[in-house]
Amino acid sequence: MTEQHNLIPNFELFSPHFNANPYPIYAQLREHAPVYPVTSFGGERAWLITRYEDAAYILKDYTFSIDRSLFMSSEQINQITENIDQQLLSDHSMVGCDPPEHTRLRNLVHKVFTPRMIEGLQGRIDEISHQLLGTVEPQGQMDLIDDFAFPLPIIIICEMLGVPDSDRLQFHEWSNVIVGATPLDAASGHNQKSDFIVYLEQLFTQRRLQPGDDLLSSLIAVEEEGSKLSQEELYAMVILLLVAGHETTVNLIGNGVLALLQFPDQLKKLQQHPHLIESAIEEMLRYGAPVDLGVRRWAKEPLQLHNTTIHTGDLITVSLAAANRDPQYFDKPEQFDIERKDNRHLAFGQGVHYCLGAPLARLEGQIAINILLHRLPNLQLRVPPETLQWNPGPLRGLRALPLAF
Repeated sequence: MTEQHNLIPNFELFSPHFNANPYPIYAQLREHAPVYPVTSFGGERAWLITRYEDAAYILKDYTFSIDRSLFMSSEQINQITENIDQQLLSDHSMVGCDPPEHTRLRNLVHKVFTPRMIEGLQGRIDEISHQLLGTVEPQGQMDLIDDFAFPLPIIIICEMLGVPDSDRLQFHEWSNVIVGATPLDAASGHNQKSDFIVYLEQLFTQRRLQPGDDLLSSLIAVEEEGSKLSQEELYAMVILLLVAGHETTVNLIGNGVLALLQFPDQLKKLQQHPHLIESAIEEMLRYGAPVDLGVRRWAKEPLQLHNTTIHTGDLITVSLAAANRDPQYFDKPEQFDIERKDNRHLAFGQGVHYCLGAPLARLEGQIAINILLHRLPNLQLRVPPETLQWNPGPLRGLRALPLAF
């Protein structure tokens, strides 16, 4: 440890306590130790990056790889991968490979996951939002997460994939296991099919026999220049859509509404001027960081960064939350300002791995939060903010957000 490292107090990365308010630690890291040794979510040694300029560089530069198989043996991967679903996500999806393989997968998915398809969901998102709020409105209170932020995106992603209504809750439970928000069943192993994979096998078989007007049928059928998605790639793509299309939006809505409640002047401004919702969502993404520590890269060659030697094969974890509060890039970064100008946050990443689901998350957030504020104008927290419980792991989100209205 260097003298600068000794200035940093002990902290437990990924813990609920840390996720409740990581920003004071991040501020100290940015100033004193912008490249800091930590233990990653998988248990490996890693370098934690907290400055915006460094984060953007690592996200965009091809000298950093997202493909762990270039630097780790299958035995090492098995030691750090909790279950087969996580392994499929890392080894057979866009978030686990570099170009040109990444380009092939992204082009295939882009053919069916189009801007036009996402725009076509606007009416359904509006309808579901009103239905969910209509259910809780007579009660005068709700848990925003369980009653609104969770069901909205899970209904949308399940309808897009053609998943039956009765299986939505099970999808949520599988999603929590994949991202590490709930413990893994000890009986599940690396070489054993998970219940989720067994379910997807049956769903794929049904769609091959009877294709429908849904995203899953399109993913099975899509082809470009003779290339199709393999069975493993189909599993991985559904897992990716489930996590990226659901978990991120839950946290965007939950963290965003909490920020509005903590800055009542901004809440009032958005209620009075709902046309500000687009810039408000961008500020929620910057300020609330729904995906904080989910970005991992491996160094393909050695480099010096802030007097720290990063060796070939070293793992790098980028904190998007820390980068999004960097005072070198954002004026008054601790202030929540729904009219912030030139808001170049990194919430969805940068470069070739920029989040494919960003347009859907933005659309869901814009519609859901505007409807929420219109229908329930007197929102307030039912508990002291310091008592709120946060999920563990690389995604930063609330377990519950009790509200009265």
